[in-house]
Amino acid sequence: MTDNSEKYIAAIDQGTTSSRCIVFDHDGAIVAVDQREHRQIFPKPGWVEHDATEIWSKVQAVVAGALAKAGLRADQLSALGITNQRETTLLWDRTTGKPVHNAVVWQDTRTAALCNRLGGSDGQDRFRRQTGLPLATYFSGPKAAWLFENVPDLRVRAERGEVAFGTMDSWLIWNLTGGTDGGRHVTDVTNAGRTMLMDLETLQWDSSILEAMGIPEAVLPEIKSSSEVYGTAVGQLAGVPVASALGDQQAAVFGQACYDVGTAKNTYGTGSFLLLNTGNRPAPSKSGLLTTMGYKIGTEAPVYCLEGSIAITGALVQWFRDQLGIIRTADEIEPLAASVEDNGGAYIVPAFSGLFAPYWRSDARGVVTGLTRYVTKAHLARAVLEATSWQTREVVDAMYQDSGVHITTLKVDGGMTKNNLLMQHQADVLDVPVVRPKISETTCLGAAYAAGLATGVWNDLDELKAHWQKDVEWTPSMDASVRDREYHNWHKAVEKSFGWEEHGDS
Repeated sequence: MTDNSEKYIAAIDQGTTSSRCIVFDHDGAIVAVDQREHRQIFPKPGWVEHDATEIWSKVQAVVAGALAKAGLRADQLSALGITNQRETTLLWDRTTGKPVHNAVVWQDTRTAALCNRLGGSDGQDRFRRQTGLPLATYFSGPKAAWLFENVPDLRVRAERGEVAFGTMDSWLIWNLTGGTDGGRHVTDVTNAGRTMLMDLETLQWDSSILEAMGIPEAVLPEIKSSSEVYGTAVGQLAGVPVASALGDQQAAVFGQACYDVGTAKNTYGTGSFLLLNTGNRPAPSKSGLLTTMGYKIGTEAPVYCLEGSIAITGALVQWFRDQLGIIRTADEIEPLAASVEDNGGAYIVPAFSGLFAPYWRSDARGVVTGLTRYVTKAHLARAVLEATSWQTREVVDAMYQDSGVHITTLKVDGGMTKNNLLMQHQADVLDVPVVRPKISETTCLGAAYAAGLATGVWNDLDELKAHWQKDVEWTPSMDASVRDREYHNWHKAVEKSFGWEEHGDS
């Protein structure tokens, strides 16, 4: 038995645009990182797919790369944790190990008409009581249902037990633990909770929803806690316990040490996801939020969160760069935006594939409003950044309406937190301090923490809490009258985005 100072844990983060592996030491410090992008496949407008076989090969490459950079052998790892893009949906053949179709990504909107049909007279809330989720294109259940309706012979094969369903965590765990040769077909409560097929109270698959969506029970993985040994890896990681799985946003909650009721974090990535810990009972939302799993450690009681999911934040900067060509690199947006004092009256609502929380409007599309001859590209750059802050403010307001919990500090992570202008604006519009931790890779860190808890590297949450350290804090400095006026204008802009898409959408 080595002493704790020599313990290492690897975390795989299978994200929307790339996969990476980070090796952490016992103090939670990063030892090595390797990352590789994978293709985004757009077969039709609104459709987004990934090649799961490509993702698995990229994951194997980043694991090898991280170990090589760390100068470690696989047998020096105490555990492996997994975090993943959540609702992205895959069906694969248990015998060949090959996907039956490309993975359908969480951003994909092809299930709009199917969701309408499923809602029937009950509308979006048909399954909300059991699942905490509105019927929306975002979730995995309708994506799987679409595949069963559109891939020839799939249902027959599924009913014979030949097909497996999973989000990316299940696909990776299955492959890591042997694949066609005894791979473990499991998922954790946080990922299962985003399929729209799991009952939040029982933490089991809901047979009435499966029947309504036409999904055969034989395809489903076994639901486990977020922190336990699911199996042992084979291949390049032979012998390493695979000991955690958390959807990326829940992993960030765990890595940010949001273990107490009322603690909250916002992750700024492609989209942004704000989660508030509400304790051991699900908190129903009347304000357009998701009631969702936070995490479950082994046999302990589950922890629930309210979540505000914002579809487009970092992706708006990418659009500004790639589609408009106004900047060459994402980093250029901050100095451009900082060259003017305000947005010049311009607002950008990035409803590229509808609006998520708190509206859930799949009929919304992006708008740029308030344009005058005065507005320059610098004002637009500022409007791009401010769209993220205002969308976050809407979610925080909704959380207070649902839970009565006031967020006193917002812990933040993700790529956009490097942008000081954005983080200051975020503190200004929320009127609370915004704090970034020393280790900003909180998603991977959360997966590593959960895997280490399951394998005895760390003893308890108090030990993990002690690791969390503040890096930067932004404090509010905006005049209240300015904040109120700008927020009013933002709401006017959002209303302009409604009702654009009229074919088959709600």
